[in-house]
Amino acid sequence: MAQQAFEDIVEDFEFLEDWEDRYRHVIEQGKAMDPLDDALKVPATKVEGCASQVWLHPRIEDGRFHFEGDSDAMIVRGLIAVLRALYNGLPVREVPQVDAGGELARLGLNDHLSAQRSNGLRAMIERIRLVAAEAAA
Repeated sequence: MAQQAFEDIVEDFEFLEDWEDRYRHVIEQGKAMDPLDDALKVPATKVEGCASQVWLHPRIEDGRFHFEGDSDAMIVRGLIAVLRALYNGLPVREVPQVDAGGELARLGLNDHLSAQRSNGLRAMIERIRLVAAEAAA
């Protein structure tokens, strides 16, 4: 069910044996993203429950889910990039059906993120699911 962009990240992780290399790869994914416009960094787009500052700006185009995001923490920016690879372009009705935990487990993220980062990641996923569910209703 994962998007090709996410499958590409999974393949990259298979070649990176060391978790530090994988961690750097996630950070590089975040660096490659365009920054979120400061005008979109408002309370309505801020994700609560994250240790760092996180903003997600979702939009629906032609029935498909897309979002941009940003964070003041490099690893979290990378996690946003991974979530974008997982969700961007999906039909909005499919977004809540994605087993994000299962897909992210393929990357081994759960074993290597701090409890705070894991909570923040869950908060981002819940925000994505909520927005998509509301848009699909």
